[in-house]
Amino acid sequence: MTDPIADFLTRIRNAYLAGKKVVEIPSSKMKVSLTKILCEKGYILSYKVVEGTPCNTIKIALKYHPQTKAAAIKHIERISKPGLRKYSDVENMPRVLNGLGIAILSTSKGVITDKEAKELNVGGEVLCIVY
Repeated sequence: MTDPIADFLTRIRNAYLAGKKVVEIPSSKMKVSLTKILCEKGYILSYKVVEGTPCNTIKIALKYHPQTKAAAIKHIERISKPGLRKYSDVENMPRVLNGLGIAILSTSKGVITDKEAKELNVGGEVLCIVY
């Protein structure tokens, strides 16, 4: 696997399309921090890192609307790819759906959202956008 973050996002996207309640993803520090941001911003219900013998996994409980059963994540897309990295400074920070969505960045302060990066006045690599 050449791009584990794209695999992470694709597994979440496919689980939503299939109507799954829980998805299991192989764990890494980057994936755990991405999952933590998605949980804090309300795009997923909860997550749990499961320690296993061959490798650790992340169990993610997906979130749906109670009446309409619509997925909480409408669109999740990888921006910076291994072949073409996309960086952004504070002035050119991407705005997702005019502030309704989030962009997740990898900065010197850790993995944070676009709004937090503006508050901290740091730029970084734009990993993905979610809305």
